[in-house]
Amino acid sequence: MVLDIEPECLLVPAHVWTPWFSVFGSHSGFGSLEECFEEETTHIFAIETGLSSDPSMNWRWSALDNLTLLSNSDAHSPAKIGREANIFETELSYPAIIEAVKQKDPARFQATIEFFPEEGKYHFDGHRSCRVCFSPGQSRENNDCCPVCGKKIVIGVMHRLEELADRPPGFRPPGAISAIHLVPLEEIIASGYGLGAGSKRVRREYLNLLERGGAELEILLDRSAAELASFMDSRLVEGILRVRQGLVTVHPGYDGVYGRVTLFSEDPRKTKPSLLLPTAN
Repeated sequence: MVLDIEPECLLVPAHVWTPWFSVFGSHSGFGSLEECFEEETTHIFAIETGLSSDPSMNWRWSALDNLTLLSNSDAHSPAKIGREANIFETELSYPAIIEAVKQKDPARFQATIEFFPEEGKYHFDGHRSCRVCFSPGQSRENNDCCPVCGKKIVIGVMHRLEELADRPPGFRPPGAISAIHLVPLEEIIASGYGLGAGSKRVRREYLNLLERGGAELEILLDRSAAELASFMDSRLVEGILRVRQGLVTVHPGYDGVYGRVTLFSEDPRKTKPSLLLPTAN
């Protein structure tokens, strides 16, 4: 129907691994695009990976090699827009962007901006009602059943991907588009100050930082440590640098429960050395 409206439309299956109602989902999905779309598969040049997976996970399945991996945000609220995104260096027009997607050209389609996939609410398996969160291996050991109530657990994205993957973790295909993992600025502020992400103080500080430092993605991606230190608390600077270097701890999401990203240890004795100051030899 989409292509009947306009042949130049781009048909992109979205959040392809989500358990419910997605093309590869554990509860209602297919084992290949061809199984789902049949003769229309030739019109599909890209898929959208969803919050609970990232490109490195999708690289493990060779059936996706010819597809461009996009990362888009959901739009449940204005604050959620932009937490995943695509970075293009091309003419700002529909034909130019579509061509960059179709060609998988790293010079024009430079990177995707990603959630840490563990933070997605269907990354691991589990049963929310009983607060049971399992890795794929733990689920198999328990026959995909909740050890508390005996009901079947919801199989998450990582488990489903491992069922279809034909490559080991860490595989990167030649010419792959880069991926940048970020944590939203409000979550960094909340972690730095030990507050809830939805608190008034966090929101007030967030708006203050945008006024002083520019757009959120510029702050998270482009500002140097010295530039950041000129308009924000040193603990927030360190939080941003930790995210950039992947020095975070993520407690995986499961069965509709979002995962949690921890930037700083609650125990000061366990806090990693500062990224802002040289460590003693």
